[in-house]
Amino acid sequence: MSPEPRPRRQLHLAAHFPGVNNTTVWDDPRSGSQIDFASFTHLARTAERGLFDFFFLAEGLRLREHKGRIHDLDVLGRPESVTVLNALAAVTDRLGLAATVSATFNEPYELARRLATLDHLSGGRAAWNVVTTSDAFTGENFRRGGFLDHADRYTRAAEFLATARELWDAGPEGGPPRRVDHRGPHFTVRGEPPLPRSPQGHPVVIQAGDSPEGREFAASAADVVFTRHGTLEAGQAFSADVKRRLAAYGRRPDALRIMPGVTVVLGDTPAEAQEHAAEIRRQQVSPQTALLTLEQVWGVDLSSYDPDGPLPDIDPDPHGELARGRVRIADPQAVADRWRAVSRAKGLSIRETVIETTGRQSFIGTPESVAREMTAFAAAGAADGFILVPHLTPGGLDPFVARVVPLLQERGAFRTEYAGTTLRSHLGLPDPVRPARKD
Repeated sequence: MSPEPRPRRQLHLAAHFPGVNNTTVWDDPRSGSQIDFASFTHLARTAERGLFDFFFLAEGLRLREHKGRIHDLDVLGRPESVTVLNALAAVTDRLGLAATVSATFNEPYELARRLATLDHLSGGRAAWNVVTTSDAFTGENFRRGGFLDHADRYTRAAEFLATARELWDAGPEGGPPRRVDHRGPHFTVRGEPPLPRSPQGHPVVIQAGDSPEGREFAASAADVVFTRHGTLEAGQAFSADVKRRLAAYGRRPDALRIMPGVTVVLGDTPAEAQEHAAEIRRQQVSPQTALLTLEQVWGVDLSSYDPDGPLPDIDPDPHGELARGRVRIADPQAVADRWRAVSRAKGLSIRETVIETTGRQSFIGTPESVAREMTAFAAAGAADGFILVPHLTPGGLDPFVARVVPLLQERGAFRTEYAGTTLRSHLGLPDPVRPARKD
């Protein structure tokens, strides 16, 4: 048998911290704290031992609610991401550090300073996952309330990012700082940057929106896209669509890294891996979680229904809103119809239907088959790499680093050492060109 061809490009890998995500399993004896610094340290050091590009932290600006009750996981704590990453900069050497921060409830000068500080302290390893927030529920925690119209969220984000980049470019570099004089529809900023230009010029920009506006924003300004398009066909379509848009902004297709979030379940045999994956899904979707998930679609109280019984025969309430602080489902009737079709075709209960229809794309199999499938997935143009979302805090990444990374390296699909010191060098992205002085 002839050997498999060596990959033309190497994969990019990142690790998502499994904090308050509904895919995290908390009743496993190995599950640890989601706020203890030791948990963050464990996962980050594991990712760095595996030569990952970056460590990724989510963010939440208000505790989620369901039927007026605070979400259980949020009660356990949700630390601020930039603070945690500044601390991790001291206990890691090469790993990129990515913070999720909203462009809606922050200000360009203040956030540009915080991210530039992280970039300096880490030696050029900072990244910003730019998210937008338009709901009034979250806005109640802030002076402006929920004033921002949904249609304006990306226009504000685009101007926010452009202003932050002006500030990063204006930092002194062998001379005095440049004055920033920005006047736009959302921001007026006039003054000098508080720090020299950071080691990689700008922190790496990550974007996760999937709407047409989000895709356009990614094509115009992002370095990395965090997507949920996990199947091969959906990944190929998403990648082709976003990279097609790059030309309108004078960007080449290789200027953007597309990295879907995925889970990985390993076993010594395919059957063992499938059995392990099924058990994890049962742990992730308890009977209570199944009903809660169903209520988010139907918009009405379904607590009288049996999770082991059939789906409701009533239609969703298009105006019902039992859950707050979560992304609303755009077309609940379409989701309900799809779930009913799956339930009827396979004879599934409520809980079984939720397990079947809500699972994130996973690579399930032996270490050898997972390494092979990941490489093929990227070779088919569906992704440039993957953001791994473990189901356990903090040790969920350990098996992948120990058993899959060496196989990817043997295949030539992943690095055997860091070639540079900055996150841009890990991702193969050039440092941004600093504009010529205007003064």
